[in-house]
Amino acid sequence: MSRSSQKVAAPSRQSVSPSRLSQAVDRARNIFANRNLRFTALREQVFTEIAATTGAIGAYDILEKLSNKGTRLAPISVYRSIDALLDAGVIHRLESKNAYFACRRHEHGKEGRPIFLSCEKCGAVTEAEAQRIFEGINEVAHGQGFQAKVKFVEVSGICARCAAKSSKAGEPAQ
Repeated sequence: MSRSSQKVAAPSRQSVSPSRLSQAVDRARNIFANRNLRFTALREQVFTEIAATTGAIGAYDILEKLSNKGTRLAPISVYRSIDALLDAGVIHRLESKNAYFACRRHEHGKEGRPIFLSCEKCGAVTEAEAQRIFEGINEVAHGQGFQAKVKFVEVSGICARCAAKSSKAGEPAQ
């Protein structure tokens, strides 16, 4: 695929505070250690770029950010690191944008099925448990003789911060 077709997600303009970023990296490091996985320098660099923003970021955006910091890599290296981070559960994939964001929940429920709320204005992504949604999906699917394999639900809209900014500016709600 060409670079232009891969660069789907624009990173959020909101960045995470240095202390929150440090906590996220420490948490990821601990998760890798607890699972006897290697949190290599490259995995840490890739995770740090993902966790540094409140939104989702594409693999080629990560590659570009690392390149701007002097780390020259082949795309496959970034994708392999992303795969390891996904497998460890420290990041999630926002399917609709082919982009990734840091898991900000310390513990998922037993089912571990999150709902992702993605802001159309600022790109921020929020994650929450919504077990009743999945139960409803399964109930409807079962009624149709269908076995659903839903792992997540994505909802796009406007976050509270952007809605508040719009109302102060007198913009209509969308």
